[in-house]
Amino acid sequence: MTTVLIKHLGRYVNQEVQIEGWLFNKRSSGKIRFIIIRDGSGQVQATLVRDETDPELFELASSVTQESSIRATGLVREEPRSPSGYELTVTGIEIVGGSQDYPITLKEHGVDFLADRRHLWIRGPRQASILRIRSEIEQAIRDFFYERDFILADSPIITALAAEGTTNLFEIDYHGEKAYLAQTGQLYSEATAMALGRVYNFGPVFRAEKSKTRRHLLEFWMAEAEMAYCDHEANLKIQEELVYYIIQRVLQRKSLELKTLKRDIGKLEAVSLPFPRISYTEAVKILRDSGEDFNWGDDFGAPQETLLSERFASPLFVHRFPAEIKAFYMKPDPEDSKVVLGADLLAPEGYGEIIGGGQRIEDLVLLRQKIMQHNLPEEEFQWYLDLRRYGSVPHAGFGLGLERTVAWICGIEHIREAVPFPRMLYRIRP
Repeated sequence: MTTVLIKHLGRYVNQEVQIEGWLFNKRSSGKIRFIIIRDGSGQVQATLVRDETDPELFELASSVTQESSIRATGLVREEPRSPSGYELTVTGIEIVGGSQDYPITLKEHGVDFLADRRHLWIRGPRQASILRIRSEIEQAIRDFFYERDFILADSPIITALAAEGTTNLFEIDYHGEKAYLAQTGQLYSEATAMALGRVYNFGPVFRAEKSKTRRHLLEFWMAEAEMAYCDHEANLKIQEELVYYIIQRVLQRKSLELKTLKRDIGKLEAVSLPFPRISYTEAVKILRDSGEDFNWGDDFGAPQETLLSERFASPLFVHRFPAEIKAFYMKPDPEDSKVVLGADLLAPEGYGEIIGGGQRIEDLVLLRQKIMQHNLPEEEFQWYLDLRRYGSVPHAGFGLGLERTVAWICGIEHIREAVPFPRMLYRIRP
């Protein structure tokens, strides 16, 4: 007997197959029993007709409980009314593991109740769809970089220095020495870019922000790219191409999941290249003209990002921020040293910044000045300064926040649903 994934049932029409999964739901209609089976790749409705089924099998199908693990055999049939387009006529059921009094029923539950049972909540069709889309986005990111000759160069999670100060870092004891969980892998990626040309790292980062907004997690994933011989304009171009690539990939391969989430795909289909751009100074004018009490030199909050991005169907680049509110390594604009050659990419629909990036300072003297101005310990940055001592080149990069990107593409309200097990200000379990 061939064991298949539910997502591949279309390859086995009119053949008998075996599915290994769990009972999601069941119902009856007269002499017919319907059981909904999920296996992680999707769901399928399996049917049993009393007059055409062995009585013991029919009774077993009637008694199996929610989330029991089962092996089901049956004949694959085309069924246009099914979300997947296929149905299974059951010929056998084996209960692998029982499930009694499953706590998450099909009724509505409170957020805290579900969060406490996140390990079970992710089994539901909505959460599973989000996680499948997340997986597709992660694979799209890897494919995009691979196709463009980027090399994956992993960066350390434990670090002795901070790229942007230690205010929001988790401090740890590293065998008696003070260390931190990394908030970015960027500085290390600059080093590997000088060795390999075009690189990216993709992994978890940590920020100890005391924030409870729907946009923030304390542990999240970033895809960070760094490119030697790259300037500000080329950096923006690769960012918009990456985001567009991700959107097209999800639209092409995860239409069923988007439908499950009731996502308005028209808003995703409306995204087009090139993405609109405005300077920070232009953004300040827009905000003030809209009645916002906002001064040049202030940093954006969620309301300002939403107000700016809602004017556009595609993600919006805001570039040339004041140097005083950006990191020490950002290169000043040669035409106006008060601003830097960097940009934030704001997602539409109020999802906020999904990418931050910019051109890095390649000049040794200027970089040392910036380190001193930011009161950072120069001795900890000697290896970073070496990158300017030995063959420095113009270079640029960016970091894409995975969870915010997932939340936007899925159209979900809170970023906590965009990761299997969220870490938030007051939640570290399960």
